[in-house]
Amino acid sequence: MTTTAEAAGAVVEPVSWIGDARGLVLEPIGGATMQQQQNVHLVLTEPGQIRGNHYHRRGTEITVVLGPARVRFRERAGGELRDVEVPAGQAMRFTFPPGLAHAFQNPGPGSMILIAFNTEPHDPARPDTVREVVLGG
Repeated sequence: MTTTAEAAGAVVEPVSWIGDARGLVLEPIGGATMQQQQNVHLVLTEPGQIRGNHYHRRGTEITVVLGPARVRFRERAGGELRDVEVPAGQAMRFTFPPGLAHAFQNPGPGSMILIAFNTEPHDPARPDTVREVVLGG
């Protein structure tokens, strides 16, 4: 899949992957985008649980989600919320610029997998995230 949809600063793209009896292989990002990243983390989330509910002050976050998942984000800082459902067996890449709140929910039944990259290094002494609840409570 090669189509891209833009939502006031956010970019949502399908990600192709190769699968066989052993599992799957996908390239979450590549090329020049890889060179800009200062942080990467892998997140497994159990059914019913939510990750995120924040925005970044400085960094741009790119997150690849393996479905099933519900992704909710603001279309622009302070704007309307948008939901994107990622079906089981599909992967989507989300690019969130600074100031754009986002969250990920696992509707189950298995673990939801996120691979997240950020242009800011992780620094607990100077956090880049600000809590903003856009999904759940």
